Amino acid sequence: MQALTIPVYRTSPVEILESEIRKVCGAFDLEPMRGSGLVAGDVALRRMEYFDAAVVALDARHVQRSARSIRQDPGEHLYLLVQDEGHCRVEQGGRSVVLAPADMFLVDSIEPSAFVYGGRRSNQVSVHMPRDEMLHRFGDACTGGVAVDRQDPLWIAMRAVLTKMLTGPDVQVQLREAFLCLMGAYLQAGRSSARASETLLSRALTLVDRHREDPTFGPGELASRLNVSERVLQRHFKVLGETPGHRLLNRRLELAHARLSARPPEQAREGVAGIAYGSGFNDLSYFYREFRKRYGTTPGAVARH
Repeated sequence: MQALTIPVYRTSPVEILESEIRKVCGAFDLEPMRGSGLVAGDVALRRMEYFDAAVVALDARHVQRSARSIRQDPGEHLYLLVQDEGHCRVEQGGRSVVLAPADMFLVDSIEPSAFVYGGRRSNQVSVHMPRDEMLHRFGDACTGGVAVDRQDPLWIAMRAVLTKMLTGPDVQVQLREAFLCLMGAYLQAGRSSARASETLLSRALTLVDRHREDPTFGPGELASRLNVSERVLQRHFKVLGETPGHRLLNRRLELAHARLSARPPEQAREGVAGIAYGSGFNDLSYFYREFRKRYGTTPGAVARH
């Protein structure tokens, strides 16, 4: 199966590569092979429209996230680890799973974990997903460390969508929704309890993503479609630390930023205003103000660079 990325192996002191891993992925400890203070590898961040993905290549003995590391750096993400080259043994939640190229494992950042390489070269893609939101979408089925069975047909679909997400930035919104639906279907398969993906918050988040390009779609319309009051809706959003209105605004800003960043030359005539209106805004001054507040720069500067 074709690799998702091209690995880079640069020899450097272990402290440097460990520092890069910590910047991108959080508090992980890197152990080189015995008798060597050097390790070959590289860490790169791939920004997608909603998820971030870290590409980690290394030839270390192992990498681990201990209970002490978790206390220093509380978990905020679930990491979908995709083995792209080489092999790795993942240990979490009492499980020990050997990953071959194209295998996937969902790592929970709030539980200790270890990744054993034995000094052999390994290249991995780690997709970072907000833990709180995934928990409210899928329930505890996504926690504790989950191996994705490559014999399941959903594995093939998840792999295909993830490949497109890494190489096709022009359709990130649709791809993200498809990826989350596939992951939810995989996690919830066989569970006898009510599907977490059918909770009110999960349905609300799906509706926000589906209708954010519509400037007439607001918290009132969202509550109406869910058949609840706006006050009840706000109560459900408290677990995410935001209001329905803020969620809509942020998703519209993310959409506009992605379109400004990835706009091909033949669409240059569309202009910032066209992208703003197409991303769900009907007030340009409000769009410019909120965009600068969120990204620290103007929409025009993003479009130019």
